[in-house]
Amino acid sequence: MIEVREIQKGGTVQAAAAMLALRPRWETADALVDFIDAELRPAGYRIVGVFDGRESEALAVAGFREVRSLAWGHYLYVDDVSTLPTSRRSGHGERLMDWLAEEARRLGCEGLHLDSGVAADRAPAHRLYMRNGLRISAHHFEREI
Repeated sequence: MIEVREIQKGGTVQAAAAMLALRPRWETADALVDFIDAELRPAGYRIVGVFDGRESEALAVAGFREVRSLAWGHYLYVDDVSTLPTSRRSGHGERLMDWLAEEARRLGCEGLHLDSGVAADRAPAHRLYMRNGLRISAHHFEREI
């Protein structure tokens, strides 16, 4: 049975493998878990995962936070959406997007926002986002310092 549920602090390791598929810069589960629990969670970062009931490890995850800004008001910002390579094309991304939209409604948010890279390998993710009602509404600019 497929279950979508929030992963609390202390359980972050359940999200590590799926998150490392998207964020390999952290290299190890320990480094990723330490950063999430010590730096991101205290700032409001939360994680939701898709589980199949047989595994304690999430098949897909999304990291998100509740944000308020002058530009967009009160919204849910999705930092990360990732599925284990062996579990892709199984509807887990759709399950996460549905859960995130419902959580945004529950929190009284005006919208759901995320940024996504533009490399060719991101096309499946972009299709997922557009199928779920997201549209390209801005350019994201960056400068390394």
